[in-house]
Amino acid sequence: MKPIATTDRIVRNIRTAEFRQFVTDGQVVVGQSFLQLDDTFADASGFHIYRMEPGTASQPHEHTCHEQFLLLDGDLTDNDGHSYTAGDFVMLKEGTQHSSSTKSGCTLAVFIRTVEKNI
Repeated sequence: MKPIATTDRIVRNIRTAEFRQFVTDGQVVVGQSFLQLDDTFADASGFHIYRMEPGTASQPHEHTCHEQFLLLDGDLTDNDGHSYTAGDFVMLKEGTQHSSSTKSGCTLAVFIRTVEKNI
């Protein structure tokens, strides 16, 4: 086997990398940030890390494809009252609509092929 070229390997540490503010409809969403891990996708799609600060909620949105996430730390509750805890892997199917909130803050590893549609 030949060694992996430095141009063929991307390493980002979620504890030390710089996160960017989450922006939707041209507006910064206070308390939400992301670390884009795969730049072949649009911002906040593909494989990325998403953070929500304590006491924040995501904007209501509809999934334009399946969304998959792993809750790495913290708490997360959907608008229908379903709560997730660290270690939960979740898949929400295309067409689902929701918003999520967190009391203590949370970090998620997310994969979504296409950008969500705000509702």
